[in-house]
Amino acid sequence: MAEYEALNDVSRSYDGVSAIVVSYFTGPLLTRCIASLQSQAEISQIIIVDNGNVEGEVERAANQPDGDKVVEILSGHGNIGFAAACNLGAKRASGAFLLYLNPDAVMPAGGVAQLLKDGASLRRPWLMAPKIVNPDGGEQQGSRRAALTPWRAFVEATRLYKIAPRHPYFRRFNLHKESCPDDVTPVSTISGACFFLPKDDFFLVGGMDERYFLHVEDIDLCIRFAKAGGEVYFNPNVEVTHFKSSSRVNSLRVEARKIASITRYFRTHFSDPYPAAFLWLVAGAMWLSFGLLAIRRVAAFGFAILRLTMRRGVNGLKRAWSLAARRSSR
Repeated sequence: MAEYEALNDVSRSYDGVSAIVVSYFTGPLLTRCIASLQSQAEISQIIIVDNGNVEGEVERAANQPDGDKVVEILSGHGNIGFAAACNLGAKRASGAFLLYLNPDAVMPAGGVAQLLKDGASLRRPWLMAPKIVNPDGGEQQGSRRAALTPWRAFVEATRLYKIAPRHPYFRRFNLHKESCPDDVTPVSTISGACFFLPKDDFFLVGGMDERYFLHVEDIDLCIRFAKAGGEVYFNPNVEVTHFKSSSRVNSLRVEARKIASITRYFRTHFSDPYPAAFLWLVAGAMWLSFGLLAIRRVAAFGFAILRLTMRRGVNGLKRAWSLAARRSSR
């Protein structure tokens, strides 16, 4: 722990914040995200990691008439996944602190100043995330979470929490429906939609694990912070609005990637305490749940086509296919 104590004085000094935004076909919301970062006086550098976007979209977001900060664009690498893109941005960062913000999220006025203030007294290494809220102001699912264990994933996949919702053995993963803390509070897991930490601490734990292409890399980062003797914090003093699902990607493909990442996460961190048979059981339950979801969506799509075809003939069929194409790109 001596190495962490030696870094404490550095965390209390201010040497600029590098804001990093990883974008993949985000659309117009990216402009709003960058504008919210431009308004933060404490931010000294803005980096957009372009994993793939409509031509000209990133440039429009970067070159705003009211922005006084130069926005650096890292592009040409293709879609390398979220974790690898986060690491790429961190290697380019010049600030003493890193702020990661989803491209479909907005940082409130004074938000970065508050994060710096609340982080000044924390012992290194630390990782902090603000309260993530929906556009209507309600706390978003995933804003703060319990530790993700194989048992908790099994409870979620099989919905065992419905049997005894208040029993500690059946505690749910997402905690947004529980009473929100009044001040900065340690939690097991925070959301990757927005998080803040000293740059040295990010590299101290090895940055993001690039084996995760999409999803669970934030959960993995939190558990590695805990294993390194650090702490993860939830900060309700800053509310970041997250619009969600702006990228044009197939939702079923995203869900499949999430399950694959969770399975990898369990093999990495829970192979010793949990029997291999139970890990296989958990994976099977999650894939079964995914299969049922896919069947429901395919069936709903089929019925929608049938109804439109019966009502409007060939024109209805064409409209149904057009509607399905738009949905699959979300």
